[in-house]
Amino acid sequence: MDEYIRFANENPICYLATIDGDQPRVRALGFWFADKTGFYFQTGTVKPFYHQLKKNPKTEVCFYRQEGMIGKMMRLEGEVEFLDDLTLKEKVLRDRPFLKKFGLAADSPGLIIFRISHGKVHFWTMENNLRPKNIVEF
Repeated sequence: MDEYIRFANENPICYLATIDGDQPRVRALGFWFADKTGFYFQTGTVKPFYHQLKKNPKTEVCFYRQEGMIGKMMRLEGEVEFLDDLTLKEKVLRDRPFLKKFGLAADSPGLIIFRISHGKVHFWTMENNLRPKNIVEF
């Protein structure tokens, strides 16, 4: 699992998918961090994808690293878990001080922390494109 955690932390721009009614939606995000307890994200209640995840917490996240012509992709699927944890909210404000410019504080109800702590993950490269996926459950 360490290689997946490392890949996410080293490639923090990711793409997160949701469902809006019957329409799939995907957007680029600045990923926060991963450790052995899960993959952590931060958002705000003003974002539509927060409400989409509240309605349907199933998601898939794609992390990508450009390598030569093609690159390497890590796909992570699972259900998000919303965390109301003051310590994590204080940490995100230290890690992302720009959030304070939006008027957010650790006790702001609009500051949202969520993680994916269980799911499936695998790497994709052109070399393994036609082989069966090596899916790891975490």
